[in-house]
Parts: sequence; structure tokens; C-alpha cells
Amino acid sequence: MPKSSGFNVAIAGLAALAVAMGVGRFAFTPLLPMMQQDAGLSVADGGWLASANYLGYLLGALSALAVRVPAATAIRGGLVVIGLATLAMGFENRFPIWIALRLLAGVANAWVGIFVFTWCLERLAPLHRPLLNGLVFAGVGAGIMGVGGLCLTLMQAAVGSSQSWIVLGILSLAVTAAVWATFGTDGDAPSRITGQSGESAPGWNSESIRLVLCFGASGFGYIIPATFLPAMARQAIHDPAVFGWSWPVFGAAAMASTVAAAVRSGAISNRRVWIASQLIMAFGVALPVVWPGIAAIMLAALFVGGTFMVITMVSMQEARAIGGRNSTGLIAAMTAAFAFGQIAGPISVSYTIGADGNFSTALLIASFLLVAGACGLSRTRPSLHAVDPQLTKGNRNEALP
Repeated sequence: MPKSSGFNVAIAGLAALAVAMGVGRFAFTPLLPMMQQDAGLSVADGGWLASANYLGYLLGALSALAVRVPAATAIRGGLVVIGLATLAMGFENRFPIWIALRLLAGVANAWVGIFVFTWCLERLAPLHRPLLNGLVFAGVGAGIMGVGGLCLTLMQAAVGSSQSWIVLGILSLAVTAAVWATFGTDGDAPSRITGQSGESAPGWNSESIRLVLCFGASGFGYIIPATFLPAMARQAIHDPAVFGWSWPVFGAAAMASTVAAAVRSGAISNRRVWIASQLIMAFGVALPVVWPGIAAIMLAALFVGGTFMVITMVSMQEARAIGGRNSTGLIAAMTAAFAFGQIAGPISVSYTIGADGNFSTALLIASFLLVAGACGLSRTRPSLHAVDPQLTKGNRNEALP
């Protein structure tokens, strides 16, 4: 494959993930303060809407593992569903319909994410250019940053939440149209995301169970700030020109960290990177509790945003190192645990939020689980060598957060 076509593949993957994650999953985060103001949405209601989206992601991930469909078809269809579901959020004001739309967007988000990596990395592997893999993964942070910046602009222009959903829906469909042809340049045969044919089930032991539990803890830990950070910032300061920056900062940190991790891959063991990232995230999650104010919330955006995608990258590599050719079942179990953590996080906020809208209890629970997960990972001897390059080149990113 020529270098230019490799770059085109990476850019198409980045754009698709920006829509899938920046809009399909995380658009609700910067829009929550706007919906609180003009739609009367409570924090508890916001927690249920977020959990519906993450439940959709879990269902989408499980179905993507089971069905046979061409990757390009799954990507195109998922992007269209995300655009239409987002557009519909602006034309509806009934809470049950919002729940259904966010659930649907979550299913499509999982399909786009999983199949984008299948499609892109299969084509990038022969090039042996890790930076292109990192560019694909940077789409998550780029989407978060771009949507956050757009919502900041819309808030400053006094645009309501309904109109903002419509703008994001139209933008998603426009990006879909732009990458449509790129994802149709191959004759993909229907495939199933289940690893190699004839692969046996992983050998479950204490180490594989440890990875599942610790990855689930990171899913619970990051999703609370990833869902409520702008709402927390709005409590600290009401000026959207200030609190609105919390989400773009989160996205910029996520984008930069994935590229940096791709450049530095192999310099330090995956296990050590995972432990360090989880401890940094725990510190960031707890920071607004011990140091209330907008400064702490911005630092939390930096610490959590800069680690959650790195944890995903290295945890998948660690799973392949532990499971080898039988790692698909382990990766699927880890992805499911992460998804359950994402669902439980916003629900815990709905039940622990104080009458004054205080997030402290939920944040402390999340920080504790992150520290416990890091301690659990450190109980075994970290890998002293990098993962087999043949695994990281073509299968570096097999799941999304």
C-alpha cells in the first residue's frame, strides 16, 4: 500500500472515530449543562441518559462479536445511525425517547469503533508505521476536543441544547459523507470479530481475572468525570467561556497522549504504563474533592483525559501478551467489564448525588476503585519486555473504552 493511501486510511479512521466517540458517546457531556439550563434536566436524569448510552455500547460490542458483516458496511451504517439519532435528539423533548435515542447511538458507537480498528489496522499493519496507528486512535480525543470546542462556541452564542443537537447531527452526517467513499474501496467479505478460526477459549487463571477486574475498575473510574466534568465545572463557575473549556482540555489531552504513547511504544512495559496511568487518573478524579474549584476541575480534565485512552491501548496489548493466540475471549471479557463499569458509574452518581449537586461521594468511590485496580495490577511481576511487535502492529487496538 502506498504511503499516501496509508495516510488516507488513518485519516478516515480518525474521522470515523471522532464521530463515533466525540458525538455518538460523548456529545452528551458538554451538552448536559445546556440541557440542565433550558430543558430542566437533573443530574440524576443525566446519569440515566449516560448509562443508557453505555448500555447500548455494551450491547453493540457483544453483537459485533457475534454477527457476520463486512467491516465497511458496519462502519457506514453505524455512522448514519449516529448522525440520525443525534439529529433526532434536537427534535424530541420526551425523556423516554431520549433514552431510546442514546441507547441506539451507543450500539452504533460500538459498531463503528470496533470495525474501524478492524478495517484500518488490517490495512496499516503492512506499512509498519506505528504513528499511523496512533493517528487512528487519536480520533477519539479529536472528536471530544472538536465537539467540546463547538459546544463552547454554541454556549457563548446562547444557542439552546435542541439546536446544538441538530448542529452536531448535521455535522456527523457531513463527516460521514466525506469518508463514505474511503470505506467503500475494498471488497470486504463478511467477517466476525472473534479472532482466528478455531481459536480455543482462553485459559482462565488469577492473572486473566485480574486484568478483567482492573480494566472494569478503570471503566468505572474514568466515566464519572467523562460524563459530568462540564456540569461540575458549571457548578464552580457559571461563565460558559470558562467552564466550557473543561471538555476541550479533556479531548486535547486524550489526543496528545495516544500519539505520544504510539511514538514511545516499547520504551516501558505495558503493565507499568497501565499502573502509572491508573494512579494518575485516580489522583485526577479525587482532585476536585480535596481542592474544590475550577482550577482543580481543569487539572482533572488533563489527568483523566490524558490517561484513559492510554490505559485502553496498553491493557489490550497486555491481554494479548497474557492470552497469546487465545486472547480474544479475554479481550471480550475485559471489554464487557469496562462497559459494565461505564454503566455503573453514572448510575452511582444518580444515587449518591447530594441535594446540592455534590459529586464528592461518587468521585471518591471511583478514585478508590482506580487505586485498588492499580494495586491489583502490581501484585504480579510486570512484563520485562515489550509485546511481540507482530501483535502490536496489526492488533494493537482491539476494543474501545
